[in-house]
Amino acid sequence: MRVGYFDCFSGVSGDMTLGALVDAGVDAAAIVAAVASLDLPGELSFHPVRRGGMRATHARVETPEEHAHRRWPQIEAIIDRGALSAPQKDLAKRIFLKLGEAEARVHGIELGRVHFHEVGAVDSIIDIVGSAVGLDLLGVDRFECSAVPTGRGFVDAAHGRMPLPAPATAEILKGVPLADSPLEMEMTTPTGAAIVTSVAQRFGAMPAMTVESIGMGAGTREVRGQANVLRLFVGEAATPTESDRVFMLETNLDDVPGEIVGYATVKLLEAGALDVFTTPIQMKKNRPGVMVSVLCDEDRIAAMEDVLFRETATLGVRRYAVDRRKLNREAVDVDTEYGAIRGKLGRPQNRPPTFSPEYDDCARIAAERGVPLRDVYDAARAAHARSAADHHFHDH
Repeated sequence: MRVGYFDCFSGVSGDMTLGALVDAGVDAAAIVAAVASLDLPGELSFHPVRRGGMRATHARVETPEEHAHRRWPQIEAIIDRGALSAPQKDLAKRIFLKLGEAEARVHGIELGRVHFHEVGAVDSIIDIVGSAVGLDLLGVDRFECSAVPTGRGFVDAAHGRMPLPAPATAEILKGVPLADSPLEMEMTTPTGAAIVTSVAQRFGAMPAMTVESIGMGAGTREVRGQANVLRLFVGEAATPTESDRVFMLETNLDDVPGEIVGYATVKLLEAGALDVFTTPIQMKKNRPGVMVSVLCDEDRIAAMEDVLFRETATLGVRRYAVDRRKLNREAVDVDTEYGAIRGKLGRPQNRPPTFSPEYDDCARIAAERGVPLRDVYDAARAAHARSAADHHFHDH
């Protein structure tokens, strides 16, 4: 699996991302052409520089001064008119929507009323669209990212003097591990935060991988005592596992009948939950209760919360991000005396693959044939073992 890993030891911004992508091997001319197709009054160019004694690539955007405050429909129209592929347009829009939704939450207004101030300027549009194009052209299967430092102090923004991390940056980075921020400067911008959180499937230490290229993206400023660069490692993952970042939602119930809890779990799974389970707990005043836990992707949080509030009448739902590491899996079919049965094959490192029969198939066959479910499971596992042995024999 081809992986891109962002090492944000000096933070991350739009221009740093662009520089790192080109330095890692993405065709600069392709990004420049895509940006030019937006028909905006600005030019993008890439230049070799040094930051803290380290060689890096700096993405330079030159635009005339403007005072336009664009809204989401205008941003969307600019992206749609560009000569970009569908995935590139989709990613650029997702990055802007993440910024817009953060601004809406910070200011307590609807997304349609958000004025994209700094991030709606031409230079920021070029940074985001150019990054979306470069991320697509890099050709990796997944992105991961280090913990993110935000910086200390204050920054002057359209709404006045703001503490760091800037409110929008802090909102975007909720659920993301933050690193120590020793520098009195804005190390991570809202744009940089939106880019990495839109593509990274895991935040943490660098995965085991064979590195093929390292892109060094330069920040604009020279920083005393530290190289102001973003490193992008690109290579092949060295383990047969995948990692991703999902969310756990939890709510405690002590006044809901068991039938309601059971019905809610069914509705949660139908709404796209990755997993749902319940745990007996002891609550206030020694009342027995149950905790409902829901594992889901970030884009399903709202749907999960809607089900929990509607079906259980709970007064609150907790949420937090969790990192998962899971075996690479593939779907396989096995032929048994009862017929074909589907299953999943996991591939642990340095051990034989593990086979898990699909419950729905096994339960259906057990009901149709009038045989114990465990016999169907045993037949499926035995069929897979025979198939694996045959493949091993033919390979040798």
